[in-house]
Amino acid sequence: MHKISADWVCPVSSEPLENAVVITDNAGKILAIEPAEKHDPASVEMHRGILIPGFVNTHCHLELSHMKGKVDTGTGLIPFITGVVTQRNASAELIAEAIEKAEQEMLDGGIVALGDISNAPDTFATKAKGRMRYHTFLELFDFLQDAGAEKTFADGLAVYEQLELVPGSARSMVPHAPYSVSRSLFEKINAFNPKSGITVSIHNQETPPEEALFLEKKGEFLDFYGKFGISLDKFEATGQSSIYYALANMNPANRTIFVHNTLTSRANIEAAQSWSPHTFWATCPNANLYIENRLPDYSVFLDTQARVTIGTDSLTSNWQLSVLEEMKTIARYQSYVPFSALLRWATLNGAQALGFDDTLGSLEVGKTPGIVLIQGVSPDWKLGGDVSAKRLI
Repeated sequence: MHKISADWVCPVSSEPLENAVVITDNAGKILAIEPAEKHDPASVEMHRGILIPGFVNTHCHLELSHMKGKVDTGTGLIPFITGVVTQRNASAELIAEAIEKAEQEMLDGGIVALGDISNAPDTFATKAKGRMRYHTFLELFDFLQDAGAEKTFADGLAVYEQLELVPGSARSMVPHAPYSVSRSLFEKINAFNPKSGITVSIHNQETPPEEALFLEKKGEFLDFYGKFGISLDKFEATGQSSIYYALANMNPANRTIFVHNTLTSRANIEAAQSWSPHTFWATCPNANLYIENRLPDYSVFLDTQARVTIGTDSLTSNWQLSVLEEMKTIARYQSYVPFSALLRWATLNGAQALGFDDTLGSLEVGKTPGIVLIQGVSPDWKLGGDVSAKRLI
C-alpha cells in the first residue's frame, strides 16, 4: 500500500482537493482519496506541488522516432511530407533503438497511454512488452485512387495481423487524411472495423492546400501528387472544407479523433458534433508550430464544448514527446485556456477518446491511472516555462 500527498490533488473528474492523500495498492490501483488529517504524516509520502493522473497522448507516430531533426521546421505540410517519404528509411536496428528510447521518454514524462499511428510493424515488439496501454491505428492511404484501394487495404491488413495485442490495448484500421483516402478505401475500412465501440482517427484540416483541394481543386496538392506520378483527374472538388468529405465517408457510431485541426472553424466543429456524439479533437501544438508555424484557435473549441485531447505527433515533427510541453505551449500562446481545461485535455478526455477511461484518465477509486507530480504551477493556476512533471506511479 502507498499513501501519497501533495499541496493539491486534482482528480480531474471532480474538483481539486487541498491536502488530500491518495491511497493505492502495490499495483497502483486507487483504494481511496482521503483528507490528510486522517493519516499519520509519518505514513504518507509528501510532495510540494499537484498530484494528477498519468497523461494520455492521443496522437503519435512512434515508428518515426529515428527521424528526429532530419526534416526542416517551418516548411509547411507538403514539403514536410516529402521529407518524411524520402528520408524515413533506416536500418531495423536504428529504428528499434529509437522507438525504445522514445517510449522510455514518454514513460518518464508521465504518459500512461498512447494513440499510435502505424504504417509498418516497427513498433509492435515494443508494444508487446505492455509498458503502457496502446491503441494502434493502422493507417491506410491510396492517394485518392479508387483503383488502388483493394491492394492498399490488403497490404495494410497484412501489417495489422502482425500486431500482438496485450491486455488493455486495442487496434483499428484508420484513414490517413481526407486528401489521401478514396471513397472506396473508406468503405473497406468501415466494413472491416467493428460497427461501434472502437476508436478511429484521421488527420484533419492541417494546411491551407488541403482546403484548396476540396474547395476548388486547386493548390499545392495537385503538384505534390504530380511529382509522384499520381493523377487526380478523376477527383472532383466538393466545394466544402475537407472535413465534410471525412464526415460523409466515416462511421459516426465509432469514436473519431480528428487530429491537428489547425484550420478548423466553429462551424466545422458544430457540424462534426452534430454528425456524431463520439467526436474528439486531438491537438499537437508543437508539431503544428514545427511544420506550419500556426496553431488552432482554441477559443472555438472551448466555446463549443469540444472534447479536446493532446498529442505529440512524432519526433520528426517535434523536439520531444511530452504532453506537459504541449500544455505549456498552449498556455504560452493562448493563455486564456484555463489550467483545468488543459489538464482535462491531457488526461480524462484522452482516456475517453481511446476507450481507456475504465482504468485511466482520472484519480478515482478502482482506477489504475498512474500518478504524476506537477511542480511550479503558479498560485493562480498558470503554466509557466519552468513547470515540471515527475511520474510517481
